[in-house]
Amino acid sequence: MTINTISNYLFVFMGAALGGVFRYWLSDIAQKHFPPYFPYGTLTVNVVGSFFLGVIIFYFDQRALISPPMKMFLTIGFCGGFTTFSTFSYETLALFNTAQFFLAFTNIFLNVIFSLAGITIAYWLFKI
Repeated sequence: MTINTISNYLFVFMGAALGGVFRYWLSDIAQKHFPPYFPYGTLTVNVVGSFFLGVIIFYFDQRALISPPMKMFLTIGFCGGFTTFSTFSYETLALFNTAQFFLAFTNIFLNVIFSLAGITIAYWLFKI
């Protein structure tokens, strides 16, 4: 393994650690401000994370405003640690298992539509 490869892993590792901390913080805030029967925290981080990823790619990266290691830190690391498809899947299954079918399908719909909207809005705002 070269020193460049090791540094790339470190950038991803540090970004993921920071993204995970921010996910916990934002999810906690969102969950405290909305009714507890729906996973608003996960929805919030997935939508915000999708928008943030779009800003990084369609604004900073396309204008060459960030270095490849910083792009790795922010996209693979931070956004990977920040957004959470596995938690979304678990919370949706929990809603199905408790026969809350409307909420389960609402969760699927909102996560997919709003996450796609987040990255699409960033694309429209920052594309070259």
